[in-house]
Amino acid sequence: MTRTPTLPWLEPGAPFPPVERAWGARDPIPGLLAAGGALDVPTLVSAYRHGIFPWYGPEQPILWWSPDPRMVLLPQAFRLHDSLRKALRAALRQGRLQIRIDSAFDAVIAACANTPRPGQDGTWIVPEMQAAYQALHRAGHAHSVEAWWEGELVGGLYLVNLGRAVFGESMFTHRRDASKMALAALVAACRAWGVALIDCQQQTRHLASLGAAPLPRRQFIQMLQQALDAPAPRWRFDPLYWNHLWPQAPLDLATHTVP
Repeated sequence: MTRTPTLPWLEPGAPFPPVERAWGARDPIPGLLAAGGALDVPTLVSAYRHGIFPWYGPEQPILWWSPDPRMVLLPQAFRLHDSLRKALRAALRQGRLQIRIDSAFDAVIAACANTPRPGQDGTWIVPEMQAAYQALHRAGHAHSVEAWWEGELVGGLYLVNLGRAVFGESMFTHRRDASKMALAALVAACRAWGVALIDCQQQTRHLASLGAAPLPRRQFIQMLQQALDAPAPRWRFDPLYWNHLWPQAPLDLATHTVP
């Protein structure tokens, strides 16, 4: 008979257990580290600095995770598929797409929570989670990358940033490829800023198709600690960042359009 391992219960303000104590592949829920605690800004910052993130559903306690391996997108490994590249070039050439950062954070996280997703019933972005990341945004640690189409918000994502590390949380799209365009803009900015890694947390086929790959947790933590030592970038999007995605066909420096 297999014994279920004990899951630590955290009181608010209590330190996290070492990530090596997260449940492993032979345990009931691999990657689960602890339950309880709080979603205040200091706790969230501490969690991300240690490679830990919260994820839970309605009527569940706060659950903290540190999976092994960890799904990570290295900015230089991003796969810009031809169809997305062509759609981006056309949208930019026509002046229909605009990328903005932090102009509608609350709207982005609400859309991520409320947009139906195939194969999913409900959302993990419960109201307490939304409020927590809104507070994290006001503290300067959470950001939104937004795709605006002819003045309408049609897609985007929100993330956490500490140092030169970026932790992707969720994305939404109300127009074909809009969330991918926002992700491509994030990758372009990360290349320009020297961001070392974009943490994707969970392994999915969709993320793998865009270049994300699993890293052993030990390697992820090492990369994270190095990235935390660097200063955080200034979160604004310059259209010239697109040059980091297609250096062989750069944006026109005068008009910011695609030649």
